[in-house]
Amino acid sequence: MSVFFVFILGICLYLLPNNEHMPRTKSCRKVNWQPGVVFFKPSGIPMRELQEEVLGWDEVEAIRLVDMEGLYQDAAAEKMGVSRQTIGRILKEARRKIAVTMVSGKALRIEFKPDEVELNGPDTIKEK
Repeated sequence: MSVFFVFILGICLYLLPNNEHMPRTKSCRKVNWQPGVVFFKPSGIPMRELQEEVLGWDEVEAIRLVDMEGLYQDAAAEKMGVSRQTIGRILKEARRKIAVTMVSGKALRIEFKPDEVELNGPDTIKEK
């Protein structure tokens, strides 16, 4: 009978709202490049008529390092100050957003949030 009680107590504790799993905070991401353009859109369609996808600076930096400069993911992860698994997730999401915009004819906006970055040297930006 005591095993049953412990089992029921464990289920109750698991279902309590205060026992929810909290996501980890976003680690600091180093971005060594600032985009000169922040919007891409299909030609001939006004912006007001388009839906948009938003790329973060960390996603643009990951695409730049791996796809444009040809770095391996582990080297790009080291430059950005994140794990190889994290850069893999960043790349997967960035590539998905780019594919959606191309296939669906959406606009692509590169988002800079001044409250989430701090300057670290003349050309380096670190996301908080």
